[in-house]
Amino acid sequence: MKNGCILIPAYNEEKHLGAVIAKAIRFMPVIVIDDGSHDETVKVAKAAGAEVFQQIPNQGKGAALQRGFAEAIRKRCDFLVTLDADGQHDPLEIPKFLEAYRLNQPDLIIGFRDFTKMPFIRRLSNTTGSWAFSWAMRQPIRDNQSGYRLLSRDLYGILLHSQESGFEYEVEMIVQCIEHGLKLDWVPIETIYADETSHIRPLHHVVNFLRVVIDARKRSKPKIIV
Repeated sequence: MKNGCILIPAYNEEKHLGAVIAKAIRFMPVIVIDDGSHDETVKVAKAAGAEVFQQIPNQGKGAALQRGFAEAIRKRCDFLVTLDADGQHDPLEIPKFLEAYRLNQPDLIIGFRDFTKMPFIRRLSNTTGSWAFSWAMRQPIRDNQSGYRLLSRDLYGILLHSQESGFEYEVEMIVQCIEHGLKLDWVPIETIYADETSHIRPLHHVVNFLRVVIDARKRSKPKIIV
């Protein structure tokens, strides 16, 4: 297996982060980007064995991921796995991504969730979002909002130049993958919801998501049928 690492963006996640790192670090070194937290996120991450970098003030999830990508390039990581700090992703599923990468060498592997197992509002949001983004990209997109992903160095190197800084960065990630002719793959993951706190601002997120969807539709090329 090539050289890889795990990247976790975190904002005020002292409650769950330690347990997430403890499981994830069994597979690869862990990098945590603390995005201007006001709690003990940095202390918890370091105690759990992660290498921590701080962004002050808070700049958004996309900016945190970009900072992590820059660190991964410095470490010469051939690929990296991203997962959320709030416990919604089970680190013990990392081998699914590693196996898919070993077999097919895709540039982006997204962990897709079973929307039927989500609370109603989240199910509606994710289902509608996937429909809209599939329309924009002119091909089926199973789950555009899942943050559990594996990226090749080719892709995360490209994403260093993205102008997105918030949650829309993960949508732009898919656009860039397809636009550059890179390979996209999927693995099923568990759908976990407990007492995590969402950092998404609903109206702001919807407006920016629609902006990215419309832009993606303009950029995507219709399939030519011969």
